[in-house]
Amino acid sequence: MSESSLWRERKRTLFGLPWSFTTYTLTDTRLIIKKGIFNISEEEIRLYRILDITLKRSFEERIFGLGTIHLCTADKSTPEIDIARIKNPREVRTLLSDKVEEERSERYVGVREYMGEDDDGDSDLH
Repeated sequence: MSESSLWRERKRTLFGLPWSFTTYTLTDTRLIIKKGIFNISEEEIRLYRILDITLKRSFEERIFGLGTIHLCTADKSTPEIDIARIKNPREVRTLLSDKVEEERSERYVGVREYMGEDDDGDSDLH
């Protein structure tokens, strides 16, 4: 089953141009960060594992209409990650926040997820 993309963006240079080899894709259940051109790495974060979303905008980013979204997650391999230098960062933060809440609600993710009591890496509390 293929998930459709709700949002897709490329990390931008400081001048606002999409000249990088980092792409961000948001689906209904995952955030995928793909980096590289020859050697490619792909990081996948389940939305229900995102604990905190912070929008950061440096002076240079504000000049070019960009921003960086910092995520704190319950993911063991990626506890913190940045969605760096993207356009429309406030709208993306809102979309991401809404999708995170939907996923938590659908999966019945509760206090155990946040307290780190889940040793097997999967916290579907039904």
